[in-house]
Amino acid sequence: MLKFTLKSLLSRKLRLVLSGLAVLLAVMFVSGSMVIKDTLNRSIDAQFAGAHDDIDLHVALKPRVKSAASDDVSVVPPLDRATVDRVARVSGVAGASGLVRAEGARVIGKDGKVVPGTGGPRYGESWRERSELTTLRSGHEPRTDAEVAINAGLAEKAGLKVGDRVGVLTNEPKRTFVVVGVFGFSDDRDSIGGEQTVAFTEPVAQRLMLGRTGGYSGVRATLAPGASVADVQSSLARELGPRYDVLTGKQLAEKESDESRGILDMMGTLLLGFAGVSVFVGIFLIVNTFSIIIAQRMRELALLRALGASRKQMIGSVLVESFVVGLVSSALGLAAGIGVGAVGADMLASSTDGLQVAALGVPAGAVVVSFAVGILVTMLAALFPAVRASKVAPIAVIRAGATQQGRHRKQTWAGAVLLGLGVLLLGLGLFGADGASMVIVGVLLAFIGVSLLTPLISKPSVEVLGALFARGAPGALGRRNSARNPRRTAITASAMMIGVALVTAISTVAASAEDSVTQDINRDLKADLVALGDAGSAASATIDPAALARVAEVPGVRSVAAATLDTAKSGKGSQPVAAWQDWTKAREVLGLRTADGTIETLAPRTVLMNESTAKSRDAEVGDRITLQFQRGEARTYRVAGVFADSTLSNGVVVPWTDAEAGFRSKQPSQAYFQLADGADESKARARIDALLKDSPEVTVKTRGEVIEMFSGAFATMLAVVQGLLGVAMLIAVLGIVNTLALSILERTREMGMLRAIGLSRGQTVRMIMTESVVISLFGALLGLVVGSVLGLAVARAMEDQGISRLALPWGQLLAYLIGAVVVGVIASLAPARRGARLNVLAAISHG
Repeated sequence: MLKFTLKSLLSRKLRLVLSGLAVLLAVMFVSGSMVIKDTLNRSIDAQFAGAHDDIDLHVALKPRVKSAASDDVSVVPPLDRATVDRVARVSGVAGASGLVRAEGARVIGKDGKVVPGTGGPRYGESWRERSELTTLRSGHEPRTDAEVAINAGLAEKAGLKVGDRVGVLTNEPKRTFVVVGVFGFSDDRDSIGGEQTVAFTEPVAQRLMLGRTGGYSGVRATLAPGASVADVQSSLARELGPRYDVLTGKQLAEKESDESRGILDMMGTLLLGFAGVSVFVGIFLIVNTFSIIIAQRMRELALLRALGASRKQMIGSVLVESFVVGLVSSALGLAAGIGVGAVGADMLASSTDGLQVAALGVPAGAVVVSFAVGILVTMLAALFPAVRASKVAPIAVIRAGATQQGRHRKQTWAGAVLLGLGVLLLGLGLFGADGASMVIVGVLLAFIGVSLLTPLISKPSVEVLGALFARGAPGALGRRNSARNPRRTAITASAMMIGVALVTAISTVAASAEDSVTQDINRDLKADLVALGDAGSAASATIDPAALARVAEVPGVRSVAAATLDTAKSGKGSQPVAAWQDWTKAREVLGLRTADGTIETLAPRTVLMNESTAKSRDAEVGDRITLQFQRGEARTYRVAGVFADSTLSNGVVVPWTDAEAGFRSKQPSQAYFQLADGADESKARARIDALLKDSPEVTVKTRGEVIEMFSGAFATMLAVVQGLLGVAMLIAVLGIVNTLALSILERTREMGMLRAIGLSRGQTVRMIMTESVVISLFGALLGLVVGSVLGLAVARAMEDQGISRLALPWGQLLAYLIGAVVVGVIASLAPARRGARLNVLAAISHG
C-alpha cells in the first residue's frame, strides 16, 4: 500500500506542487519572522555587549512612573550626594562616584529640525573620564558650560564636526553650544544600538537633564580588590532598600538592550500575523485540493477497497501523501524563510545607524515550528476529505463515477453551531472586560462557520453573479461550471472571503475612527491654528514658554491656550494626564461640554476627566483619586467634573502648578491659537512660525492639517492591512488556479466534446476565465458582507475609545471588488491556456 501511495503521489506532481505552495508561504512567514527576530536580537546584544564593563555596580532609584507611550520617557529620580556617600560606606566598595545620564537631549540639525532618531535613545550626560570603552576621536572634553562633546554616530547623522555651533533641546528650552569633541566606542563603533549622546559639563548636565544641580542619575560603585560582586550587590540592596536598582555592568547593558527591542517585537508580531493569515487561508486551499484529488480518485480507491484495502489503509494512504507534501513544503518554506529573514534583518538594521547585523542564525525553534506547522496543517487539512471518502461504498462509486456529492447536512449543522458560538464569543469579547482572546477565537470560529455554510448560498449566488458574464455560449458555460459543484466553489471562494473579510473589517473600523475624528474636530475645535508635534512625538515635543508669550502679543492673535501632556501612575496602572496654563481658554478653544459636575474652573487639588476615563476608572464627581507624577510625591485629588469625550482632550486634567512641579517637562507640548475677527490667517501663521523657530519639534497647523495628521495614523494601519490582503489574495490565486487546473483535468473529456462541436480556443479561454472571475467575485462579495458586519460591530464596541460614528470605506470596498476581478483573471490564465491547448481527439478518448 505504501508503494502504491508513493507512485500515486509522483503521478500528480502539478496538483501537489500547487497544494504545497500554500504551506510554503505560511512556513516562510513563520520562519522568516523568527529568523529576523533572532538575528536582530543577537545584533543588539552584540552592540550593547561590554557597554558598561567599566562599571562594577550601578545604583539608581527606580522610576516613579513607567511611561506607557512609545514617544514618552520615564524620568530618572535624582540622587543626592548623601546617597553617593552612603554607597561608598558599604563593605566591599572601594569608591563611589555620581553619574549624570538621562534621556531627552535632542540635537537641532543644520536644517533647523531635530536630528531624526535612529532607533536608540537620546542621552544627555555629564562628561566623565573616558575608559577603554570610549575614546575621543577628535577635539577635547567639554571644559566650560558652553561646550559639548557628541558621539560619532550623532556627528555623522547631523553633519557636525568640532568647532560647529549646535542647538540642544532638553528639559529646558533651546540652548546653543560649541561642539568641542567627538567620541566613539570600542570595536570602532560610532554608537551603541543607534543611541545619540550629548556630553555636557557636570553642572550643566545636572541642570538640563535632572532639573537640579548637585543631583545624580546613578552611582558607580567600584569594588575593593577581592570583593565578591554578588556579595556587595546583596549588601547594597539591603542597605538601600527596594526603591533602588542595584545592577552589575552586564545587567545594566542587558536592561538597555531589552529597552531597545520594542520595534523588533512589533515587527515580529506583524510578520507572525501575516503567517497566521497565510496558514488559516491555506488550510482551505489544502482541504479543497485533497477533496478534488480524492474525488477524482474515487474509482481508483473503490477498486482498492474491492480488492481488500480497508478504510484505515485508505485514510493512511491519503495521510502519507499529505505528510510528504507537508514535509517537502516545510523544508522549502524554511529555506525561503531564512532568505527572507536575512534580507529583512539587513533592511531593519539599515534604518538604525551603527547597528551591525550579526551573523545569520537559524534558531532551533524556527526549525521545529516550521515543520510542525507545515506537516500538521497539511495532514489535518487532508484528514477530513480522506475520512469522508472512506465512508463511500465501493459499488456506489464504481457505478456513479468521480463526482459524488452529498447533502453535507453535518457540515451545515457544524457551520451553524460554530457561527453561533463565534458570534457569542465576539459579543462577550467586545462588550466585556479583557476580551481580546475571546475576540480572536470568536473571529476564527465565525470565519470557519461562514465557510462551512457557504455551500448553501454558493449555487444561487454564483448563478446571479454569472449572469453578468453570461452573454454568449462561453459565458453561459462558465457560469454553469462555477455552480455545478457548490461545495468546491464555496471552499475555493473561502480563501478570498477570509482575506477580504479581515481587510474590510479593519478598514471599516479605521473609516469609522477617521470619520469620528474628523467630525469631532470640525465640531469642537475653535482654534484657527494649532502648534503640535508630529504623531510620533505629540507628548514629548516642547515649546519655549517665552516664545508663546511673544506670540500672544502678535497683532491678530486673540488668545493662546497652551498644554503639556505626560503619564502618571494611578493604582497599578498608568494614566494619561494633561495640564493647561489657562483652563478657561482651554475649555473654550476645545469646545468641551459638561457631562457631570462642573468644568467651568479647575481649583487646586481637583481634577477633571472625560467620560470614557471616568467610566474606565469607575469614578464619579466627588470621588478621590491618587496620582503619582514623574517627579515628587503622590498627590490626592477630588474629581470636580466630567466632560464629554473629545478627540482633542482625553484623560485626567490636573492644575498647571502641579504639572510644573511633577511633570516630565515644565514646557508646554502643544498650543492653540484663536485669531481676531478679520485677521489674515496666512500672515499670522508666518509670524507664529518665526517666533517658534527655536521649538522645532512642533509645527503650526491649520484645522484641516490637524485632521490630516490624525488621519495619517489610520493610513499607516491601512498600509499594514493591504499587506494582509496581499497575502490572502496570493493564496486565493493559488486556490483558484488549483481548482481550475484540477477541474479541467476532471472535465477533460467534456472539454474535448465542446471543442469538437465548435467551441474555439478563444471561447474556451473565456469560459474558464468566466468561471474563475465568478468564483473570485463571489468570495470577495461574501468577504465584504462578513467583514463589514464584523467591522461595524467592533467599531460600535469601541465607542469608549472615541469612535462615535460608524462609516463604511466605500471607495476601498469598490477597490477590493475590482481587485477580486483582477485576481480571477490572473488565476485563470494558466488553466485557460492549458484547456485551450487540449488535443481534441485525445481529450475525447480520455478516461
